[in-house]
Amino acid sequence: MVEQGEIRVVRCGGSKINYRKPLFTLDSKFLLCASGDSVKVYSTATEECVHVLQGHTDLVTGIALNPANHLQVYSCSVDGTVKLWDFTDGILIKTFVIGYKILTLLVSSKHEGTIFIAIAMASNEESDAFQLVALMLPKVPNRKVEAKEMFAVLSDISPSPKTLSFGTGGEYIASVKGLHLSVYFFKKQKTYMFSLKASDKKGVKNIFTCVSCHPKEDCIATGHEDGKIRLWRNFNQKKEYTYSTQHWHHNAVNDLTFTPEGTNLLSGGIESVLVQWRYGADTKKDFLPRLGAAIEHVNVSPDGALYCTSHRDNKITIIQSNLRVSAVIQGLVKGDAIRTNLMIDPRSKALVLNGKPGHLQFYSLQHDKQLYNLDIVQQEYIHESGLHQFEVVKAAFDAQGSWLATVEEREEKSSAFEIILKIWAYDDQTQSFVLNTTITAPHEDRITALCFCNSNDATMLVTTAKDGHFKAWLLGDDSSQGVCWSCDFVGSYHSLKATNCCFSADGSLLAVSFQEIVTIWNPDSWDLVCTFCQPPGEIRDLCFGRLSCSKYLLGTTTSNLLCCWNLLTCTLEWSVTLNVIRLEADPLSENVAVFSCVSENSDLFVFKPSEPRPLFSQKAVCPGEVQHAVFTPREVAEESCSESCQWLNRSQLYFLNKHMDLMTFSTKSEDDRIMASSKRLLIEENIPATPFYLLLGRHRQQQQQQQQARSEGDDYLLASRVQLPQGSVVIKEVSTQNRLCRKSLASEQ
Repeated sequence: MVEQGEIRVVRCGGSKINYRKPLFTLDSKFLLCASGDSVKVYSTATEECVHVLQGHTDLVTGIALNPANHLQVYSCSVDGTVKLWDFTDGILIKTFVIGYKILTLLVSSKHEGTIFIAIAMASNEESDAFQLVALMLPKVPNRKVEAKEMFAVLSDISPSPKTLSFGTGGEYIASVKGLHLSVYFFKKQKTYMFSLKASDKKGVKNIFTCVSCHPKEDCIATGHEDGKIRLWRNFNQKKEYTYSTQHWHHNAVNDLTFTPEGTNLLSGGIESVLVQWRYGADTKKDFLPRLGAAIEHVNVSPDGALYCTSHRDNKITIIQSNLRVSAVIQGLVKGDAIRTNLMIDPRSKALVLNGKPGHLQFYSLQHDKQLYNLDIVQQEYIHESGLHQFEVVKAAFDAQGSWLATVEEREEKSSAFEIILKIWAYDDQTQSFVLNTTITAPHEDRITALCFCNSNDATMLVTTAKDGHFKAWLLGDDSSQGVCWSCDFVGSYHSLKATNCCFSADGSLLAVSFQEIVTIWNPDSWDLVCTFCQPPGEIRDLCFGRLSCSKYLLGTTTSNLLCCWNLLTCTLEWSVTLNVIRLEADPLSENVAVFSCVSENSDLFVFKPSEPRPLFSQKAVCPGEVQHAVFTPREVAEESCSESCQWLNRSQLYFLNKHMDLMTFSTKSEDDRIMASSKRLLIEENIPATPFYLLLGRHRQQQQQQQQARSEGDDYLLASRVQLPQGSVVIKEVSTQNRLCRKSLASEQ
């Protein structure tokens, strides 16, 4: 077997854009959002992604504009670094190495040169206890610098950014967790805590979910699990605080935020409705309904002209202040289960899979954006647990992309369930698929597979089901109804359940598996050509060879066998014991890829059916089982000289891991090409020290010294009186008696 290191597994887009709250730039022209291990910059006018800020090696957990420069943005990551970017040019300016997993990032113009981050309280990074610390950013010219000077602000916080908010320009910060609201005042260096009961007589849930501070007044808005919003006042006096309650949401308030002038409060939740509350007029509110999915985050542009909501279906909606939707940025929708497998649209080369409920999504892999949604079920989806609704469970394209077949199921409380087979025709005028034929109850039991015939002579669709039958559907011309599909043949084999089906590349043979038996049929006469019997174990998947390997048929079984049959001799060519979980054939070559699961990891093997010796193999491509995989043709073929990389020259292999992350395999030549293009934008670190450079450096040094002198007399020094647990990662604490004497709070591990 060939093991080599020139190919690596990379995340290839499709990451969440709703993981953290999106961020408007000062001029509202761009929207920034954390997406996987990168930060994406979108145009609010065109919805296009104009830059991808790449440099982190792990999940990005927070972004914030630099208060000192509105063209720069900070980002933090689980990789333990904070990076400063010029988002207009997509250039990395500086990297601050912290050394601890960072889960939240906040900034305030009141605290220049300081950022606030959430890290674990204990030295054990797997701890569930977190704290908010102030991090002093070193002012040095190096592009990569360690930042270790930290001061405690709040302990025992929630790591979600929605639970933290600065008030009145940074004079205090509010934090919510569980049933407690904590407010830390920087000038007093005191923390006041306010608590609610778990529930009242009506059984409501008072747990805090989010917080937002009024930008002008001393008012804190909090959202709760029971859908209520509380407005807190007089919280600078622990015993004299008051709050008022507003209620519209029937479920938890997922997020809320004030507009820049504080005239309105925006909130959102599972109802998919943006609610605009008039501040000071509790009874007045406006609504923007039917936003498509539950709202996870709400934010406002600095000038108040635009709002944005991020949704559970990985979508961001940009809204004008008059509550009119102006743009929608749709990411790859990844639900709990993708039942249709991964497919490639032959026309657009888009990735096709389950989208939002009842839909198929067409996603561009090249541009990392959704092209459109196709409504299959054509019924309004009701967000209610326990309600049985139609789901898209199977789909298949023909070779030209002219026809699309889909299967819908709705399971009732009883054992009975409904099945609908729909066949869609591509419409050149609308550049989309339109419904051509609807077949209710095409089988008496659940459909297990469907595939189109690739022959040019006739357009045929075959479905298999647990009722023991496979059916062939032909396209015909009905004078009364026009072109439509009808059943042409029904086949079975010894009353066994039909589990899989596939056509040969030329469409001359049809393979149908009936539990442990593989049957080969002639689609022209529907004669049974031959059968292949296997050792115990049902057939899990079937696949014909391509091009020079078209005489072979591959199959996997539940008894962990990978078998290859020769169709000319009707014999078993070879078999190997392997727990194959995915079997995928490259449509442009003889290559076949199989993923197997061993020791809780997935391994990849690429081979040709004519030769069982793998062309390429890679151990542990991802933890857990690969959920789905698909080959997609490249726009431009690669020219790899390495033999082990040639299987990626014409096609690219994509797969979904157990976390539903879309991954692919990148060759060294691809990485070198990307690095060469990115280096054009990087500023060289070792710039010659010219006289102008020295003069500018001396001027900056004087500015830094003056700034430091002013900051030492500032009443808002970032000191904390929070008692930290032993083993805390916070390094130092400022003494109120002598700020120049700092006592170490953490022992180095």
